[in-house]
Amino acid sequence: MTHDMVRPGGRTARVRESVLRAAGDLLAEGGLELLDLGEVARRAGVGRTTVYRRWGTPASLVADLLAEMAESSLPRTDTGTLLGDLTANARLVRRTLADARQGALFKALIAAATYDPRTAEALHRFYEIRVDEWTPCVAAAVERGELPAGTDAREVVRAVSAPLYYRLLTSGDPLDEAAADRAARAASAAAAAGVYVA
Repeated sequence: MTHDMVRPGGRTARVRESVLRAAGDLLAEGGLELLDLGEVARRAGVGRTTVYRRWGTPASLVADLLAEMAESSLPRTDTGTLLGDLTANARLVRRTLADARQGALFKALIAAATYDPRTAEALHRFYEIRVDEWTPCVAAAVERGELPAGTDAREVVRAVSAPLYYRLLTSGDPLDEAAADRAARAASAAAAAGVYVA
């Protein structure tokens, strides 16, 4: 199932939810290499045939999982100020990445995307959807005069998340609220200084 298809209801929706939950758990535990469709079916409590017929490959299952994650992510916050909006975004990203299961899941997905083109495509689509969700706060800041005209909204939103992903993937520094707030302040100050003017 692709991310642009209508979500099924009833039993089909419950099966999808169970399968995607099991797939996410397996990815968090061992990465794409351990994502076996038969094991996903067993953990989800559904028939193997159902999983193979509906998803066919681990890459298709990962693509659907990422589509579901993008669709179910919290909407952007509108606080009325750029710093307030970017802080809300940074705190949301931090909560997600600091969560034991979600952090491990994102690490596995990012690692898989380095060698699996379908996973990379699905991950890029996930981030595109999430960045697009938050770009209106930058456009509103330009309209309010907080930011210079021509500010690249996508770059500002990416600048908020980048330090948090760096902590998750490389430094091992704590993913605390102070780090999220600092990332938001840095992106806001840089945007106000015209760093992201295209």
